[in-house]
Amino acid sequence: MVILLRTHIGQSLRAARNAQDRTLRDVAREARVSLGYLSEVERGQKEASSELLNAICTALGLTLSSVITDVAHELTTCETVKLTVVDAA
Repeated sequence: MVILLRTHIGQSLRAARNAQDRTLRDVAREARVSLGYLSEVERGQKEASSELLNAICTALGLTLSSVITDVAHELTTCETVKLTVVDAA
């Protein structure tokens, strides 16, 4: 399984926006990014620059470090090695 950082960042941003009951249009306007681009970032289709991520985080009232921390915790969960017991018989 390939783990993409942009997918987890997008999921974190979308979850924050939904928790605030805000629309894509509202956040895009405040962050000064296009609605389509923000949608692609949230869906993990575009990898936003740190400047753009910071603008989106600011529009959501978040810090970039808090989003990165949340994503790091999620990645740690995804990367956990799963052991499989194999019968040697």
